[in-house]
Amino acid sequence: MHEEIKVSVVEFGDRKFYMMQWRDPLTGRKQTKSTKILRTGKKRERREAERVAGEHEKALQSGQFKPPSKTTWGEFRNRYEDEVLTSKADGTFSKVSGVFNALEDVLNLADDTRLAALTDDRLSGYQSALRKAGRSEDTIKGHLAHLKAALRWAAEVGIISKPPKVRMPSRTKGGGKLMKGRPVTAEEFERMLGKVEAGLLAAGQRPYKSKGKRKFSEKAREELRKAQQKWAAAAAPTWERLLRGLWLSGLRLGEALDLYWDRDDRLCIDLSRRHPMLRIPGELEKGNQDRLLPITPDFAEFLLATPPEDRLGPVFAPQPLRFSGRVTLNYASRVLSAIGEAAGVKVNTDAKTGDVKFASAHDLRRSFGERWAARLMPQQLMELMRHESIETTMKFYVGRNAERTADAIWEAFSAGSGNSFGNTSQQRTPTGNAGVDATTDSGAI
Repeated sequence: MHEEIKVSVVEFGDRKFYMMQWRDPLTGRKQTKSTKILRTGKKRERREAERVAGEHEKALQSGQFKPPSKTTWGEFRNRYEDEVLTSKADGTFSKVSGVFNALEDVLNLADDTRLAALTDDRLSGYQSALRKAGRSEDTIKGHLAHLKAALRWAAEVGIISKPPKVRMPSRTKGGGKLMKGRPVTAEEFERMLGKVEAGLLAAGQRPYKSKGKRKFSEKAREELRKAQQKWAAAAAPTWERLLRGLWLSGLRLGEALDLYWDRDDRLCIDLSRRHPMLRIPGELEKGNQDRLLPITPDFAEFLLATPPEDRLGPVFAPQPLRFSGRVTLNYASRVLSAIGEAAGVKVNTDAKTGDVKFASAHDLRRSFGERWAARLMPQQLMELMRHESIETTMKFYVGRNAERTADAIWEAFSAGSGNSFGNTSQQRTPTGNAGVDATTDSGAI
């Protein structure tokens, strides 16, 4: 490419400056630019113009200046999905594809739209449109982070000369709320276990549809209801097992459904070591790294309750209500949310709309993290939760429950001194002797 770029000094009758001209090796078109050197007819000015042209030629050959991108949005998206996203986890692929779809809808991007048209201003407008549509600041930040990474990649491989500036949100709405849900208590979890059949029936309900003038009789509907109740009763133990597994393991729902006893290419239980472990292939893990991770003793006990001869295939195999075969992630998520609603376990309420969010699979993971946050150091909890950074662990789990910490402090003080708070001066004992100074004693604990 460098040999094809040759910058020459040219003169035009209607221009007062010497001009420089070269042929773009990518497009084959001539490019013209002023040298800013006046045409006086003197050799000195001509030599100066040739010097400027030589410097510009070197800059072009080094790649400092690149022509506007001719790549279309559709070409960029196809290439990014083929070369980058295919190596990511399925969840990441789906998430980025959703971001691209939203960008196309908001900015009216067509496949033949030039990628260079995605300017700083248009991306700023995209952020404003998401905010007006009621998207949370965390959602907006996630969208922009994926776009920033994709456009930075486009610049690195030479599709565009430099990526547009993506201004990340600097404010946080909602009073600093950290979680979309909350940890579920042990009592609430027991209520969920008692409402498995009700949740299955609620998730499996579909409106009756008649073709033409045909109508279902009340007798037919009653028979269908009885059949559904029978199916729900038969499937309920498999969903109770999944609920207990999520509660004890801290696994994400997709991970639990993809957990096997005997497949090295999938998320797998490893019982060959001193303690049971999880083996996670990088392509299936959110952090995109192969990992061997510990599991908690109570989850290990839960797993070892399965007889050795039955440790084949998936660890969790919840049975669907309306069809046969393995359940999908979306179906399982819908069933577990329906169970949370049937149990009346509310984990969040939208301040604007008043919409109630009921307990879901991820709230069981939050419960797991909160229980173990009281027992482990942050670095250990980070590994157990499989977070990519310690900041995530600290943000969501460490130091969240101030009441629990306060209780522990007061219990420790009471056990150590037996004295009450409120007066920092020396207190008198029944015999009249000076007691222990409360301030001094508390500092010694």
